[in-house]
Amino acid sequence: MLLFAHINLTLPLEDPILKFLLILVIILAAPLLLNKLKIPYLLGLIIAGAVIGPHGLNLVLRDSSIILSGTAGLLYIMFLSGLDMDMSDFRRNSWRSLIFGGYTFCVPLAFGILAGYYILGFPIYSSILLAGLFASQTLIAYPIVSKLGIARDKAVTIAVGGTVITDTLALLLLTVIVGMVTGNTDDMFWYRLGISVVLCIAFIMLLFPLIGHWFFKHCSDNISQYIFVLVMVFLGAYLAHLAGLEPIIGAFLAGLALNRLIPRTSPLMNRIEFVGNAIFIPFFLIGVGMLIDYRAFFRDWESIKVAAVMIVLITAAKYIAALLTQKTFKLSSDQRTVIFGLSSAHVAATLAAVMVGYNVIVGQTPDGEPIRLLGESVLNGTILMILATCTISTFATQRGAHNIAIKGVRENDEHQDEHILIPVSNEESVRELVTLGNVLKSKKNHNGFYALHAIDNKVEDSGLEKRARKILETAATAAAASDIYLHELLRYDVNISNAIASVVKEQSITDIVMGLHRDKSPAIFLGKITGDLLGESNVTTYIYKPVQPLATIKRHIVIIPSQAEKEAGFLMWLHKIGNLARNTGTKIVVYAPETTLKYIEPLRRKQTATVETVLFKDWEKLPALLRELRTDDCLWLVMSRRERISYQPAMNKIPAYLDQYLGRNSFVLIYPVQAGDPESRYL
Repeated sequence: MLLFAHINLTLPLEDPILKFLLILVIILAAPLLLNKLKIPYLLGLIIAGAVIGPHGLNLVLRDSSIILSGTAGLLYIMFLSGLDMDMSDFRRNSWRSLIFGGYTFCVPLAFGILAGYYILGFPIYSSILLAGLFASQTLIAYPIVSKLGIARDKAVTIAVGGTVITDTLALLLLTVIVGMVTGNTDDMFWYRLGISVVLCIAFIMLLFPLIGHWFFKHCSDNISQYIFVLVMVFLGAYLAHLAGLEPIIGAFLAGLALNRLIPRTSPLMNRIEFVGNAIFIPFFLIGVGMLIDYRAFFRDWESIKVAAVMIVLITAAKYIAALLTQKTFKLSSDQRTVIFGLSSAHVAATLAAVMVGYNVIVGQTPDGEPIRLLGESVLNGTILMILATCTISTFATQRGAHNIAIKGVRENDEHQDEHILIPVSNEESVRELVTLGNVLKSKKNHNGFYALHAIDNKVEDSGLEKRARKILETAATAAAASDIYLHELLRYDVNISNAIASVVKEQSITDIVMGLHRDKSPAIFLGKITGDLLGESNVTTYIYKPVQPLATIKRHIVIIPSQAEKEAGFLMWLHKIGNLARNTGTKIVVYAPETTLKYIEPLRRKQTATVETVLFKDWEKLPALLRELRTDDCLWLVMSRRERISYQPAMNKIPAYLDQYLGRNSFVLIYPVQAGDPESRYL
């Protein structure tokens, strides 16, 4: 007994280790229990927070540590929503987000004013502020759409963009109403508010990408990159706070600003999502649950009345806004459900507004009691409304997102097996080769990734195999960082090219991603190994020379020769360029003859990234084009084997051009499948 005498088990728990352990156990156990009960994970964590919180079993207080972790989780949700957005699609659909933001702000605002003034009997300023609570929303169900892989669906893009608009308007309304009640709305108030908001948005959207681009270009350390991202999130949130906006707006803008620098399939993105979903976001949801005080509703029937009015009218208003959006843009019923689900939860901005309104004293009763802009009944009703709307939001989003995801799987059922081979020999270039293979691969490819190190069996060196294992391990680690399983292959053969060609046949390889191995002889630009490989196997081959990290590339310039569309493998590599556009969000500029550009048009319509086309047919004018390349451009040249349909005599000059003009640029040479029969990949 003496051993446990120093342990303090009084409630609430004060030992930080026990508090943290309890919350981790809840995060761990919640999915196991709730899956059996068919309760959404997000809702389960909120309920768990209510059970262990000060108004439940009083196991844990909602102290500064919980608030800090919860704040980080909320900012994380908004940052991820900005990071996950397809920026090209967002720009194209920004007017849709603007219209939805108008719907989801104006309809609840009208309902809120009418409910506050005529049903609840509040003064006009209190009614307007209550309406602001109706209009605001929180993307609490966003992890659901992200997990189901539909974060880039049009409905999600509209909902996320609309959330930023309506929350900004709601919080600006809060600022204005409080200023009017307290008598601080002079001319300078409006100037200060407008200038601070503009400066905040400009600073984040213009400077954050420049800072991020410089940092990622000069720092490859994984831990430092992640810490840098966290710094940007909280810096954006604080800048928004200084401007008089809610910090969640700054976190979302930070996500938009860094969007292109953190590709969807990158290891850094995987780490950001992992830490957020494992720690920060669950802490936020548990902290929300701790706010719920069920006893308040038995003490004060007015709170129940207010809560009932808020729940019914908010739900109706958000559904009407989603319905209007569906009718306006001809969306499906599942997309309407997702929009409704994402926009119906009220947590962050709502809590901020109600606490501000509760703390504003507008007078005193004859008994000396303070008269608040928003009374205790609204505060208590808001807590119940948060629980109800989070429940509705979770179930609605789950149902709509699940149906959209299932439909997407059915539409893409015509899956062609894709096996990508990465020959590795240089440890320094391994990670970039894996990164390129990762952005080129199809989303459905989870087990078709191979790394090969070939050893000439005529060379006797005991250290070669040890070095080969180390290089393969580096490749596997780089792939694992993006949740990709990579098959490690070590082969002994009479020569390297023969080993690669053999693996191509054995593993049914469809694509090869390899580095540029320059030969000492200028006559053999690609090197003997690569030259022999191109002659022995006829699979789509990408020869990559990285000069800077792929994530820091601002434009991909793709140059296509005449009659490339007549080659057997045209659609194969074109599909990979589509994957590049989707996975990186980087601008793609395609230079091609008029006849070829017709085949590029479906890519422009299908891809959400910006794809531009430029008429270009004379490869003799290639030097002039190369001179115009910018520092952060990556050049993609679609090449041809000799005597094939798309072969151009100017291709002989490519080595000299690359040496002369591309010393500071990354480039990729694409050698497509050129067999007469598309089904026959091998020569």
